[in-house]
Amino acid sequence: MTLTTADRPTPAGITTSAGGNALAGTATLIRFILRRDRIRLPVWLAALTLTTVSTAASFPDLYPTEVERQARAALFDSPAGIAMSGPGFGLDNYTYGSMLAQEIVGFVAILAGLMSVLLLVRHTRTEEETGRAELVRAGVVGRHAHLAAAVIVVGSANLVLGALHAVLLPSMGLESINWTGSLALGASIAGAGLVFTGIAAVTVQVTEYSRAASGLAGAAIGVAYALRAAGDIGDNVLSWLSPIGWSQQTRSYVDERWWVLLLPLVATVLLVATGFVLSTRRDVGSGLRQSRPGPAQASPRLTTPLGFALRLHRGALLWWCVGMGLFGLVYGSIISDVEQFVADNQVLQDAMADVGGATLIDSFLAMVVSILATVSTIFGILAIQRMRSEETSGRAEPLLSTALSRARWAGSHLVVALGGGAAVMLAAGLGLAITAGFALDDAAVAGDILGAALAYVPALWISVGLAIAIFGLIPRAIGLAWAVLVYALVLSMLGGLLQFPEWMNNLSPFEHVPALPAEEFTITPIVVLTAITAGLIWIGVAAFQRRDLTTN
Repeated sequence: MTLTTADRPTPAGITTSAGGNALAGTATLIRFILRRDRIRLPVWLAALTLTTVSTAASFPDLYPTEVERQARAALFDSPAGIAMSGPGFGLDNYTYGSMLAQEIVGFVAILAGLMSVLLLVRHTRTEEETGRAELVRAGVVGRHAHLAAAVIVVGSANLVLGALHAVLLPSMGLESINWTGSLALGASIAGAGLVFTGIAAVTVQVTEYSRAASGLAGAAIGVAYALRAAGDIGDNVLSWLSPIGWSQQTRSYVDERWWVLLLPLVATVLLVATGFVLSTRRDVGSGLRQSRPGPAQASPRLTTPLGFALRLHRGALLWWCVGMGLFGLVYGSIISDVEQFVADNQVLQDAMADVGGATLIDSFLAMVVSILATVSTIFGILAIQRMRSEETSGRAEPLLSTALSRARWAGSHLVVALGGGAAVMLAAGLGLAITAGFALDDAAVAGDILGAALAYVPALWISVGLAIAIFGLIPRAIGLAWAVLVYALVLSMLGGLLQFPEWMNNLSPFEHVPALPAEEFTITPIVVLTAITAGLIWIGVAAFQRRDLTTN
């Protein structure tokens, strides 16, 4: 006997109207998303809020006088400074509030957009790609329920993020960081996150792969940053085409323009509505853009494990190299202004002295290379996490059922993770070397910067080694692979402010690398870090060979 839709049993907690509600089951899916992300969401919100709050808390120690604040304002009153941080509202009276809005809002807006994209893709396109969405929609769940639930949860997360900023910042009691400006700042950050939520709601309809959907939305974040930078430098309309530009055009703590907040609100409504309409133009699991058929015969490179792994990671590796290269170019472009600025700030002179180095330029370059190394580590961790997704999706099992050994399969991805991480770091170093060399009119500095970038590669590999060890031993806890990187970021942001003891600093592998070009090169820490990485890799591969595969 064939059951009709009305005869099918209704899962507990899901109801639908007699007319066939397209949003049926949305409330249940919202609860399910909150249950799955009960750790992920609070971590995102805490990390972004802590970034802003800790930065604001450091201002009184770093810039206690008006003279020091205006000296910092002069650094950003240049094309390079405007391109990096924003249009420069309030530079003529650089209070703690206008400093926070100038230097932090754009950065946090980018991170809020990244959070929104990753979370929305995770609960929409990834669910379709793995086949879970089709199973859920076989019950009494409306066709729009998945997207609606994801948009509601991610949108609410952005509103909570904005509310946290609006409440916590003025509660610190810092001069000029008042309730009105904090409310505008929180609303502007939330607005940017909402717009990128809408953009992700569209990109998940375009392609059938979650990585491609995330890549398209991530590219939109990059374009938004570029438009904002170009518009601010040229003082033209381009910055008004960017959600990041809208956040800064709100002018928090200067002369708040509340009407600007209507732009992200309208854009979000239009983008989300477009996403819902586009979802009706495709089947579950497919995208509006059909996959391009491959060649009749595969390239000989794809017949080898390493060639196949490189093909899987090729797109991500390319974009990471381009992005980090641009990141380095931006930092290098302001190097000529650093010496003059630091010379007017005793606190920063003391911080540079802790780094060491014969000159302030050397100390600054050492700090920048350390930051670039920390960010470049992300690619290596993501490459190892791709192994986990290949396993759980069932794509690895057919390969390993052939003569291909587990060690060779894991080794191919490891080579890409280790070599690709080094390539990303070198791309960042090359970008920094090019612009710093031109800014300083010193070709020799390029070689010093590239040497410093290479010195950080073993520290970068530690996170890759930890990731493969977790993948082999406790694959379900692969998220712990971010522990070293997150700790290093917290240490770099809050270590000086909280005065961590020396033993806590030593827990970060990046602290053991010679801070070139400010310090003398020593080979011992490089050898030790490489040996630790080799040990972690051996543990991970050996454990992977002995455990069962996990498939969903």
